Parts: sequence; C-alpha cells; structure tokens
Amino acid sequence: MFTKSRIPLFALAPVSLAVCSSLAFAADNKATAEENPMEVMLVTADFRGLSVEKIPSSVTVIDAQKIEDEGARHFEDILGSVANFNWSGGTSRPRYFQIRGVGEQEDYKGAPNSSVGYLIDDIDLSGLGMVSSMYDLQQVEVLRGPQGTRYGANALAGLIYLKSNDPTEQFEHGARLSLGNDNLKTFAGFSSGPMMESGELLYRVAIEQHRQDGFRDNLYLDRSDTNKRDELSFRTKVRWYANDHTQVDFTLMHADFDNGYDAWTLDNNGFDTLTDMPGTDAQRTTGVGLKLLYDGFDKAELTSLTSFAGTDHHHGYDGDWANPEYWAARQCTDDYDVNGNGDYADLLPCEYDYTWDKRGDRSTVSQEFRLASNEAGKIWGGSTAWLVGLYGMQLKEDNDLASFYNGWPDETLRSSYEATNLAIFGQLDSDLGQEINLSVGLRLERRDADYSDDAGDAFDPSETMWGGHIAIGKQLNEQHNLYGRIARGYKAGGFNMSLPAEFADKKEFDTEVLYNYEIGLKSSFLEGNFDTNLALFFMDRQDQQVSASQQDPAKPQRFVLFTENAGSSTNYGAELDLNWYATDNLHFYGSLGYLKAEYGDYSYQDKYGGLVDLSGRELAHAPNWTWSLGTTWRADSGFFVNLNANGKSKFYYSDSNDSVSKDYGVLNARAGFEGDIWSVYVWGRNLLDEEYGVRGFYFGNEPDNGWADKQYIRFGDPRAFGLTLDVRFL
Repeated sequence: MFTKSRIPLFALAPVSLAVCSSLAFAADNKATAEENPMEVMLVTADFRGLSVEKIPSSVTVIDAQKIEDEGARHFEDILGSVANFNWSGGTSRPRYFQIRGVGEQEDYKGAPNSSVGYLIDDIDLSGLGMVSSMYDLQQVEVLRGPQGTRYGANALAGLIYLKSNDPTEQFEHGARLSLGNDNLKTFAGFSSGPMMESGELLYRVAIEQHRQDGFRDNLYLDRSDTNKRDELSFRTKVRWYANDHTQVDFTLMHADFDNGYDAWTLDNNGFDTLTDMPGTDAQRTTGVGLKLLYDGFDKAELTSLTSFAGTDHHHGYDGDWANPEYWAARQCTDDYDVNGNGDYADLLPCEYDYTWDKRGDRSTVSQEFRLASNEAGKIWGGSTAWLVGLYGMQLKEDNDLASFYNGWPDETLRSSYEATNLAIFGQLDSDLGQEINLSVGLRLERRDADYSDDAGDAFDPSETMWGGHIAIGKQLNEQHNLYGRIARGYKAGGFNMSLPAEFADKKEFDTEVLYNYEIGLKSSFLEGNFDTNLALFFMDRQDQQVSASQQDPAKPQRFVLFTENAGSSTNYGAELDLNWYATDNLHFYGSLGYLKAEYGDYSYQDKYGGLVDLSGRELAHAPNWTWSLGTTWRADSGFFVNLNANGKSKFYYSDSNDSVSKDYGVLNARAGFEGDIWSVYVWGRNLLDEEYGVRGFYFGNEPDNGWADKQYIRFGDPRAFGLTLDVRFL
C-alpha cells in the first residue's frame, strides 16, 4: 500500500530531490554505549546520526529523561537550559529565536525568512515555533552556528530539532493529568505498539490538551483569561518494515493553539491590564511527513524525506493598552483643532483607540533525496564515506493585515508571497588515520521569490547562494576529543513593503553571509560518569540584516518597519555543557554561555531625523551570560526530587533603541514518588516569583504625555505550582 502511494506523495513537491547520508557510525555509537555508563545521545538532525561526543560542532541535546525530570510541558520551559540561546516574547509563546545573538525578533509584515531553522520530525516549521509541546518527545536538539551543508538558507544561526518518540515493538500506554494555579488543567495520553502479529507495522499516538488563564487580570473587563492558553497537540506515527531492506515512517501532526494576547501595560505593572479589546495569538498547524529508508544497494543507502505543513495563524492586539474611559479621563492637546479656534494647545479629553490584526495562511512542501555510502561503498581505500543530495521546497503565504485608529481604518494590506528553494549538496567524511577525522560539506542553493500586495508593491528577487563546512577532529585519547570547524552560512536577501516615499532607498536588502570559526573539546572523566563539552567560537557577519522600526511622528499609532544591511558585526564567545552522574541515584548537570555580539559599522536615522550610531553597540537579544544548573535525586524506594535554575544577564531589547533588560535567574523544582505503574509529583516554576522581561519596546504610546518615548516591558510567567499524576502501562 505504501509502495503504491510513494510516487504521488513525492509529487506533492513541485520542486525537489535530495540525497544524503547513511548511519555509517551506528556500530561505533553502539559500542560506545556498552562501554560508557552514561547514555549515548545521537544527534538525529545530523547527516550521520553521530553521538554528541563525536560530532565536530557545538550541540546541546536535551533528552526525554531531563524533559520529564524538570516537568517541561512546552519548549518555553526548557530553552533556558541551552547556552547562548534566547527568544523574543512578542507573542503568547516563543516563536522567534536567537542563537549566539543571531535571529529574528518579530515578523509583522508577512515575507518569512528565518535565521533559525525549526523542525519537528523533519517537518519544517521555521518561524512558527509556538506549537512545541514536549509531551512524548524523545529529545530536543539545538545545533549552534550555520548549518549551511545540511539545512541551507533557513539555518544561518543554527537549528532547533524536535524528535518525538518512535513506535515500539511492544505495547505501551500512558496518561497524564496536571492541575495547578492560574486555573491550569492539562490532560495527555499516548499509546504505542504493533498493529500486526508479525511486527511489520507499528504505531504510536499521542495527544495533549492544555488550558490555563495566562497570569493576567484584566481589571477593565473583570476577567482573568484574556491572556489564556488553550493548546491542543496531536501526533500519530506509523512505521512499516516493508521488506528486509525498506523502512517507511509516516508522521501526522496537528496543533491547535488558540491563545489570548493581553500582556502589556502602560505602567509596566506586568499583570493587571486595562484593555477593552484583548488580542489573540492563534496558530493551527497540520503537518505530514513520509520518510523512506532503503539499504538494498550494494554500496549505498537511500533516504527520502517528503513533508507538507499547512498553518493558519492569527495575531492581534489592543495597541492603546487601555480603554475609552481610561483615555477620556486624561487630557490631550487639540491636535486636530476640534474646537475650531485655531489653538492646537487646547486641552481636551483624550481619544485613543487602536487595534492591530493580522491573519495568515502558510503552506510548505518539501522533498529531499539522499544517497550515502555504506561500509562497502566507502572510497579511497575505504577511508571515506560520501553522500550527495538534492532538495526542493516551496513556501506560500497569504496575509491580511488591518488596523483601526479611533474607529477608522488606519492601515490595511493584503499580500501574497511565494518562495522556491532548490539545492544540491554533498559531504565527505574521511578517516585520515591516527585518530584524525576530516569532514567537508558543500551546498549550492537557488532561491526564487515572488511578492505582491494590494498597495502596489511587487518584488521577484532571485539569487544563488552557497555554504558549507570543513571540520577536523582528533581523538586525543579515550577521554578527550578535540575538533576545529569552519562553516559558511547564508540568508537570502529580500525586500521591504509599504514604505513611505522617504524610505525609497530601503526597498530591498542584500544576502547576509556568516563565517563561523569554532574549536571545541569534548571530554569524559571519572570512568565516563562526568562529561563536558566546551566550544569557543568567532562569527564574522557580512552585510548583516538588521530589523529596524520607526514610529511615525505624524501618525504616532503607526510604525515604519524595515530590514536593512549593516556593514558588519562580530560575535564571539564560548559554550560549556556538563553532566555528572555522581552516584546511581544522583545526577548534576549545567550549562554556561558567554557571548559578545556587537556591530562593526552601523548607524540609522531616528524618527526625528537625527543619526543614531550603533557602531560597537551590542546586538539585541544577545545577553553576555546565559547559565543553567540542575540536580536530580532518584531513590531506590521511588522518591524523586529535581531542582533546576537558569538565568541571563541583561540584554538590549531592540536594535532601534537602547532599552535594556535586567539580569535575572529563575528557580524551579519538582518532587514526588515514582512507581512501576503510577507516579505523582508536586512542582513549582519560578518559585521565587522573579520578575523578568522577555520583550521590551521604547516608544511613545501615551498621548496625554505628548507621545513621549518610554520603555515598556512584557514580563515572563510569575510563580506557578501544581500537581501531576502519571500512569504508564507496559
């Protein structure tokens, strides 16, 4: 059945082909696992499926055990444990990410062009990362630095890869119920096992429904749910062993996040809002993936990846952050001479009512074929494994944007965007002898885009880009593996729509290129019970793409949003991950990131016509320090305790102003009793009720103060606590 449908499924991709790698190192990893008391974690997003200790790159893998121990329900709950990683909180859930200071902070217009790749089970959701339930996940992988060979234009800064659990040959089932403050209710369940007695067909199904009020009280509407979270996640996987040489994996995922968005306050109190028309932040995504593995060739193995994702997203907000009664009680100048006396300095009750709303529909189709050598197919005397591949993707997105100011339409835009990417890539992995390994990869990519809108803007840029890497590793001894890596990444150029005439010179911007230079040492001590992964890096960004915004002095409810090229910037720093199994019952872990990311030569014109020089200033959302620490104690009797904390140093909120966050740290805990079938836990997040900013703006939003610029902050979640019951049948 699957064989017959293979060709039409491939035909879903209007462009495509790709060829890739084998699991040539699986035997080595298995041997390592038998010798090492610590579990070996494979990087599934990598061509070769190497272990974290073997891959010549800075990678963090968060496995299912750590996700469970910390009680993480959403990606937001665990991203603080990744060194040199940040996100911008302009949405109800993290959607825009920054790795080593590189990445988007928002996307208001609708021509997606991500710097950080985001995949769930090989389904590309870059720029749509909010649908990220952690339930029934095998692991989360964060690959830092450009992934030019493997993922191309959408992974300039790095890649986030979520891998869910695969179907099992034995039946297993489970359920989970969580209750907590903020009216939190979560129910989840999974089932896995064989569909046939022969074991040729396996299945796995997982579902989760999460609801909570969102930690905001709307005093004007007398409601506590205007910032709600209503999140449904569903996934089914089927594995078919078609014959001795063919494995087919089918994945269907669906996520329906219908969240509120009421997170901003004029007085920065953080949690008591006054809006009369609370916003929304909704995303409905359906994704389908088909993976075929064939190893029946004498000297090569074939991998085919076909995926489709369709997303409806809706983001809107009350831009005046208050209500008619609030503004009418304040005095504003008579800017429009309502009194008719020619005196614009007269004071009148303020009238300020602004709403912004965008609805979008995105579809992505991709196809990749990889052909990789097996052990018999290695070249140059059996020293070198090879792979070649072809890739194609088509992305389409339609958007409807509408805003209203004091009851009148203010800005409307209906747009259509389409981008097609075609790529060819290859990689050689050579054993040079004396425990030295060399990896060389290259990718050539063609991108054609087309954009049009009802305001008369139309663009059709096309370009050819290239990226790749050279990495060399040296096994110093059984405990230490040293590597060096040079990688070239790229991000396609683009265009700015709906710009006023005075910004005519900013209609288009160029491709950004990033060179990453990295050395690392991966070590194991105490007979394999204590592991450290250290990386030092220097990144040279050329024609850096910078997102800028300017408030319109004539229409202060409006912003001019555009991207332009800065001359250059440099990012350098270090990452350290560590794991220590002190005893069979006690585990310590942690991470530390240092980052210095600053502009080389860049200045821009502010809304008053003045020139602002950012040369030498640090980039936005690039804290100097990120850290995490954790410990898990699991007694033989079944009692369990986990304590973990993470934090960041201060960082700039924007590239268009000097608004800065504060240093912060967050403490979390989980404790309970674990039995063979059932387990019960009490948990708390942000136990010290730390007030910390996740997004900030600096602009004028109060007409009674003459639209004077002011810093506004959106805060992260306050203290949360609850009870979780887990049941599992094997």
